[in-house]
Amino acid sequence: MRTLIILAVALAATGCSRVSLDHHLNNAYRAYNEGDCAQAALELSQAERQSRSRSYVQPEISLLRGQCLERESLFVDAAQTYQFIITRYPASEYAYRARARLQTLEQLGHYTPGAPAKTSPAPL
Repeated sequence: MRTLIILAVALAATGCSRVSLDHHLNNAYRAYNEGDCAQAALELSQAERQSRSRSYVQPEISLLRGQCLERESLFVDAAQTYQFIITRYPASEYAYRARARLQTLEQLGHYTPGAPAKTSPAPL
């Protein structure tokens, strides 16, 4: 009986965290569609905390984060996020999408593969 109770509690806890993860991902997509990247980033961070044991969700979270960075004109950060997806999850659907985003950034002149970052002094 005790084993059955422990098993039931473990299953309930796992299900609750999955529901919470889905909730945050859905909210992140909703915020992105509304153009609110700050809220999308917050929801993605919360989803990331919920997904630590589910590494298969990380490329989806990272891709949406990269798209938000692009929308905010943070092209270097977006490119690095896409490179992370390609390097860490090379066989995933999201790596394919990340490569496409990098090609688009390159065609628009926002990304040059292999180019070092430009440094400039801060204005006084």
